[in-house]
Amino acid sequence: MKVLIKNATILSPSSPFHGQTKNILIENGIISAISNEEAEADEIIDIPHLHISSGWMDCFANFCDPGQEFKETLESGANAAAAGGFTEVMLIPNTQPVVYNKSQVEYLVQKSKSLPVAVHPIGAITKNAEGRELSEMIDMFNTGAISFSDGTKPVQSSGILQKALEYILAIDATIIQLPDDKTIGTHGLMNEGETSVKLGLQGKPALSEELMIARDIELARYTGSKIHFTGISTKKSLQLIAAAKKEGLNVTCSVTPYHLFFCDEDINDYDTNLKVNPPLRGKRDRDALREGVKKGTIDFIASHHQPQDWDHKVCEFQNAEFGMETLECVFGVAEICGIPTETFIKMQTENIRKIFNQPLPLFKEEEKANISLFVPGDEFLFTESQIFSRSKNNSFVGKMLKGKVIGIFNKDRLFLNK
Repeated sequence: MKVLIKNATILSPSSPFHGQTKNILIENGIISAISNEEAEADEIIDIPHLHISSGWMDCFANFCDPGQEFKETLESGANAAAAGGFTEVMLIPNTQPVVYNKSQVEYLVQKSKSLPVAVHPIGAITKNAEGRELSEMIDMFNTGAISFSDGTKPVQSSGILQKALEYILAIDATIIQLPDDKTIGTHGLMNEGETSVKLGLQGKPALSEELMIARDIELARYTGSKIHFTGISTKKSLQLIAAAKKEGLNVTCSVTPYHLFFCDEDINDYDTNLKVNPPLRGKRDRDALREGVKKGTIDFIASHHQPQDWDHKVCEFQNAEFGMETLECVFGVAEICGIPTETFIKMQTENIRKIFNQPLPLFKEEEKANISLFVPGDEFLFTESQIFSRSKNNSFVGKMLKGKVIGIFNKDRLFLNK
């Protein structure tokens, strides 16, 4: 199959074609020509202001398979990722059963081979993500897991996390922590502050996040190992991480699209889709996160794609499950929040792959095509019809976003949004 992408501006800092507008011919999944010449093809993509880059990668998504396929499947999750411009996705281990041994990693690797998106399992740090006993991380690594995390159940024990950080030194892997001390604000439903008091909802203080980040930075310093904080939500968290980076520690971080866009005041109508963990913080924190992305303190955006079915979201706020479906709108949120397109591309192509030791798809002739197609700049109304997930718990529906994803070409397949 031949695919011709016409008049596309290439955004790939590592490519000699960076910033140039070219025609790209793909034959049987291989980039055969990057030139100003036209060629015959089975499919021609000719869209005004089209841009392309190396394929985007996401971290920390839940495809709910195995065990909760009524919320999401590997197939529907992959379609949501492709619609959002992602060619690779890292999956958290919080499925049923938890991904904590090599057979469960093998299940994901084998079942996802036919999907348009490459799936990278994240193996659980502890057995059943219970935080008590280390899992066989090296076995999982050798089977296909590229990082380790207890996902939505972050490791609470300092001793267990210390051992995990030491254990992965042999394989040069990275631990991912969602910073949340569960003993502080245990039953919190949203950020502790004026809005939580006004709404009569139990609050979760920023301290629960910041204490864990401070503790884990000390553990990273002691072990010399690599830790990545995902879902950071406060200005102080950002300051702690910036100081650790300046010191030269192996510390990185990512932020969710909803922490960049929303703040706790947006929960005034008790929108259960905005019930997330870590919770949405105040405007001051949100604005600090946006600046953190622009300055490079935040390494990339992690979708935190957490599909929830109708029954677990259309209910009283206190009874709703945490999490939001997000994959299709990450780029649109980044652009509307003022993040430059080239900054977004660098984060989602180079930064994330460097952190998790993954090869960057090369944008040159005779290489396999692993590319994202998009049109930056144009504002559009995000609607439920643009959601490919089985679940629709997305608070960006009805919001104006900026920058449209056209689709991806990956694994010898073209996926275009209709």
